[in-house]
Amino acid sequence: MPALAHILHHGAKNGVTGSCHQIFIDAHTSFLIDCGLFQGAETSAEGRAGSEQLTIEFDISTVKALIVTHVHIDHVGRIPYLLAAGYNGPIICSEPSAKLLPIVLEDAFKLGVSRDQNLVENYIKLVAQRIIALPYNQWLPMIKAPLPTVNIRLQRAGHILGSAYVELEIQQPEQKSKQRVLFSGDLGAPYAPILSAPKPAYRADVVILESTYGDRNHSNRRDRRQRLQSVIEHALRDQGTVLIPAFSIGRTQELLYELEDIIHRNRCQSCVTDSAQLLQQGAPAEHASVWHDLPIILDSPLASRFTHVYGQLQEYWDKEAQQRVNKGRQPLDFKQLITIDSHQDHQRMVQHLVKTARPAIVIAGGGMCSGGRIVNYLEAMLSDARHNVLFVGYQAQGTLGSQIQKYGPRGGYVEINHKRIDIRAEITTLGGYSAHADQTSLVRFITGMRKWPQQVRLIHGDTGAKAALREKILAAYKAKRHVGEVVVPE
Repeated sequence: MPALAHILHHGAKNGVTGSCHQIFIDAHTSFLIDCGLFQGAETSAEGRAGSEQLTIEFDISTVKALIVTHVHIDHVGRIPYLLAAGYNGPIICSEPSAKLLPIVLEDAFKLGVSRDQNLVENYIKLVAQRIIALPYNQWLPMIKAPLPTVNIRLQRAGHILGSAYVELEIQQPEQKSKQRVLFSGDLGAPYAPILSAPKPAYRADVVILESTYGDRNHSNRRDRRQRLQSVIEHALRDQGTVLIPAFSIGRTQELLYELEDIIHRNRCQSCVTDSAQLLQQGAPAEHASVWHDLPIILDSPLASRFTHVYGQLQEYWDKEAQQRVNKGRQPLDFKQLITIDSHQDHQRMVQHLVKTARPAIVIAGGGMCSGGRIVNYLEAMLSDARHNVLFVGYQAQGTLGSQIQKYGPRGGYVEINHKRIDIRAEITTLGGYSAHADQTSLVRFITGMRKWPQQVRLIHGDTGAKAALREKILAAYKAKRHVGEVVVPE
């Protein structure tokens, strides 16, 4: 059996953030897959945590290219520091990611380096010059003959727009056959809005596989819209605001897509019956038609920019989403959507909702509540029982979001901006609403290949998630008498 590829994990090895992986072709040649930011209490390979771990503390002298799986900050947030460390090679990503990445990196640069407009513009020009947009399912030669040779290919991962898993086909001088190494990035879940679910590769010798939800399955994903509607209608009976922390790219667009669909369905004649049922269940009269005039507030300039680009990239949407557009609907730009851009407008909106406690849905940037405008809403409204916080995404350990999830149901408190905030708002987590593949989908990604991997390396997950997924994949291997190993990098 030929020797397996030598891979170092510089992030997402002991948690779910900071994805950064280096694959060596030989002593002088390597490629970097992602270069993400650590979040919450998660630590780097060097043992530094969260915001402390920004600089690049590993040798990049052999790195010939950076390959980006998708543009979430925990996969690309340290690119400014990679460039500052002297990296001057290409940044390879999918065509949609090539449109989105400069927006993400501009924001990261402003937050972590400088807001000087000249510096920002020069930096974005530098980034744009480095980006190579690679179409899906197309091999790109990275190293040509004489051996070794390396080709890379991107396949749709279904996680967010532009997300991809990476295949490297490597031909070493001493090997007769080509070795194929696959990095999953973040894999999407079935039945997610806008994007199609990922399809397994034909074959792989080594797979570096995410395991975020390796210990559980998403329940009832087919009826996620109905459950979202039910949870929000229940929350609105408290006569307050529903706060939804969401990542600016991916989750925000999914939520807008499904909220537009709820509003669209509630305009139809059949919804009269639903309204009557609400009244019979004791809901106030105004809730019978709550969806007809309920403001959907998108408070994130970054999310607004991403949403605009999403609209320009409809050719990458799935068939259902394209059919809605063809029928004249605007899934990401509907009438009841209110976009907040300036900081002054944001402050006014927070104070308006605090004062009036009027029914509204706020989608604010900061998916794990570790930053972004959602923090100001939480600081102002978390102690008011009329309001509700709805989590629809994974909350990494050590983040404000995970603390609210943990202590909210117990009547506890959190600290925000060095102030104690008692949690009186209702806290709800809507399960099965993750953009990550669950255990069944992760196992199927491996077993759906025609030629199964010799080795699967589990990253990007908590200890329990990796252990549970390892047992499931090993059980599948045993059932088919396939010789292979599933390892958790130390």
